[in-house]
Amino acid sequence: MNESTVIVPGWVGGDVDLREVGESQVASFRLASTPRYQRQGEWVDGPTSWFTVNCWRGLARHVAGSVRRGDAVVVHGRLRVDTWTRDDGSTSTTVVVDATSVGHDLNRGTATFTRPARRDPAAAEPGPAVGPPVEPAAGEQGRPAA
Repeated sequence: MNESTVIVPGWVGGDVDLREVGESQVASFRLASTPRYQRQGEWVDGPTSWFTVNCWRGLARHVAGSVRRGDAVVVHGRLRVDTWTRDDGSTSTTVVVDATSVGHDLNRGTATFTRPARRDPAAAEPGPAVGPPVEPAAGEQGRPAA
């Protein structure tokens, strides 16, 4: 199977829409990505590309709880193009990224990460150690190696 995988930095262009699809959830949002480059010593904006980003299952819930309109994000996922016919007979096309990862772009701001609570308390109990203990290498005890 040939799939095009992309990494797209950009800005969230609207509210995240979380909805049920069958027994799963999907969160969708629009992403604007504008390249910047230097022309004659000055930074200029290139043309903005718009994407629809779809996030499924657990990623959908996390994106809906974390991402807001105007946030700078980086999206990783599979690229596809959807084409359909409108009621008036005209054809429309949307570029879609089916996301596998979405994160805030820390070049453009700060974020705080919160792990979700574990559902199974037994899974949080430590099990037996696997293998012998490992001695830290030089420089791994909080100070640089000499």
